[in-house]
Amino acid sequence: MDQDYLCGDYGTETDWTQVRVTVHLADLDRLTAVMSMVSNNLQIEDYSDIDLKTCYGDLIDESILNADKTIASVSVYLPAERSVPECMAFLRERFAAEKLEPVKVEAVGVREEDWANAWKAYYKPVRIGRRLVIVPAWERYEALPDDLIIRMDPGMAFGTGTHETTRLIIGMLEKYTPKGCRMLDVGTGSGILAICASKLGAGECFAYDIDPMAVRVASENIRESGLTNIHCAQSDLLRQVDKTRPYDLICANLVADIIIRMVPDLAPLMSEKTVLLASGIINERAQDVIDCLTRYGYRVVDHPTENGWCALAIMKK
Repeated sequence: MDQDYLCGDYGTETDWTQVRVTVHLADLDRLTAVMSMVSNNLQIEDYSDIDLKTCYGDLIDESILNADKTIASVSVYLPAERSVPECMAFLRERFAAEKLEPVKVEAVGVREEDWANAWKAYYKPVRIGRRLVIVPAWERYEALPDDLIIRMDPGMAFGTGTHETTRLIIGMLEKYTPKGCRMLDVGTGSGILAICASKLGAGECFAYDIDPMAVRVASENIRESGLTNIHCAQSDLLRQVDKTRPYDLICANLVADIIIRMVPDLAPLMSEKTVLLASGIINERAQDVIDCLTRYGYRVVDHPTENGWCALAIMKK
């Protein structure tokens, strides 16, 4: 049955946008977990448990009776100040990481042709840490003498610097990026982490993503940044990454389950001094990730949190 957990005053119809994702029924739990990263107020539509033989069948709406019982949908509602295209890009990146293939993704109340530009009104320069400032490519910004400016046009890839997961890991980059280091970014999205690391003094950066669209966006951002020490390519997690020698710094802004899946393959890529920065972890899943890391011989050396999200800095024991 339809399970509606929404509450409170959601304003007029034009003030809110419904982002609705439909999947095959077997994927409903995984979809719910991903959608909860956008909002805790979920509307779940699952009609698979309706008993059409009950005597109350004539009281059920005909559209529900005729609904496809092999699929289910989860919706979140975004207020006017939330960027719909950024939400879509975030979901797309998470679906790719989870190998989750939605049947349909839609935003009710926003025309698809407006997604690419409507969100730009909400994407403004943001300072992260002491020196890094993420500035939209179309915005003017008066830099302070010590600022490191990262100009980004994330397009439909995840990684604008505004989401907690990205802010947390960028904040740690300022602390854990040694000069001249060899850096790996797994699930690069817009390329923002590799660009930040390069600006902070990394010597050679390797940026990978499973999504070819993200690779294109990241490559464009890297090219526009004028940086020549970042190599960008497609990879399914660690399968196609450069494994010629260990990295000094590894970044993984993914989700808890994907980070856990990646842990068994990390050892050849890490030396005793390598730092792994992991983000995209909701607080409720942090201990699961830490337990997995502990089993494989790693220790947590830093654990910043923000608004229900956490990031981890990890080294070998």
